[in-house]
Amino acid sequence: MHLELYRLDIPFTTAFRHHSAVRTATQSVWVKAQSGECVGMGEGCPREYVTGESIASVQTFFHTYCEALCQTVGSVEALVAWAADHTAVIDANPAGWCAIELAMLEFFAKREGVTVEQLVAVVPTAGTFRYSAVVGDSKLDVFQETVARYCAMGFTDFKLKLSGDLAQDRAKVDVLRDLTDVEKLRVRVDANNLWNDAESAVRHLNDLQFSFVGIEEPLSANAVDGMRMVAAQTGVPIILDESLLRADQIAAFAADPDCWIVNIRVSKMGGLLRSLAVLRAAHAAGISIIVGAQVGETSVLTRAGLVVACAAAGGLFAQEGAFGTHLLQTDVAHPPLMFGPAGVLNADAYGLSERVGWGLTLRPGQEFTTSLSRE
Repeated sequence: MHLELYRLDIPFTTAFRHHSAVRTATQSVWVKAQSGECVGMGEGCPREYVTGESIASVQTFFHTYCEALCQTVGSVEALVAWAADHTAVIDANPAGWCAIELAMLEFFAKREGVTVEQLVAVVPTAGTFRYSAVVGDSKLDVFQETVARYCAMGFTDFKLKLSGDLAQDRAKVDVLRDLTDVEKLRVRVDANNLWNDAESAVRHLNDLQFSFVGIEEPLSANAVDGMRMVAAQTGVPIILDESLLRADQIAAFAADPDCWIVNIRVSKMGGLLRSLAVLRAAHAAGISIIVGAQVGETSVLTRAGLVVACAAAGGLFAQEGAFGTHLLQTDVAHPPLMFGPAGVLNADAYGLSERVGWGLTLRPGQEFTTSLSRE
């Protein structure tokens, strides 16, 4: 087996803004695992403010371990063993490892003539999935237009990015408050680590005077005691994103599971197998999960997220992502794996459980990638 690394270069249809970044194009890596005609594809989204990674750091990680992986990992069992032996390295490079792991999982699944779900012994991906409307920290007129567009599509589950400016945030919440069907909406907010202390966060959130169903990362990452205070004083559970990267961190939240929701983003977690491990740990602790997404994911990471969502069953609080060409000017897959009216994605329409590997039909890579592999 041979591994190759690429940078994904896909512009967005519109800029996406939140407290930590403004994005106008993908910041992703693409790995191809190949032997003869058998090809597997994987994707990762390095983020400096989430996992401390960049495209450059993924290159270094890839070139450091590529040869050893190709020589020693010839099966999914060997892949699991290699990951177990290199836990600390993967902890520091989760998005880079995610791209490699997803590519190798598809390669092994195709070689064996099975789906990725069959390869890793989880339930097949089937049925319908309902995604949340995610609204960035945009100017008020853009925010209003975006909300109106989501409502016209039939969305009722919303995630709003906060700015930290009370007047701006209140004006945006008022847009939702003024909707005729506001009582049908389920709204959570994402602060992207806005506040330095619990008191400031609680004051701001309470001043918005809205019944949110979740508050994502109000304080700096891993400020667990402060976030526990925010949950207690607002009566709203905290959604853990940057503060929860591994299954072994779940134990810190097991004593009060109703205070927490875990956002499982496959790239952030370090691939599908680690995401499933976090899911199992959260389920054992009685903590609900969101299957999240990095801004700019393509159909490959959407597909991996569906595996986690199916495995989550009744513990699934919400799903994010599957934007496809709603956000990307083009997707790696044709047709792209993306939500439709009301945020619904019908997996059966894609025949995912009937096709080997990820079950996607991919466009030629030269249309959207730049090689990062050494000659």
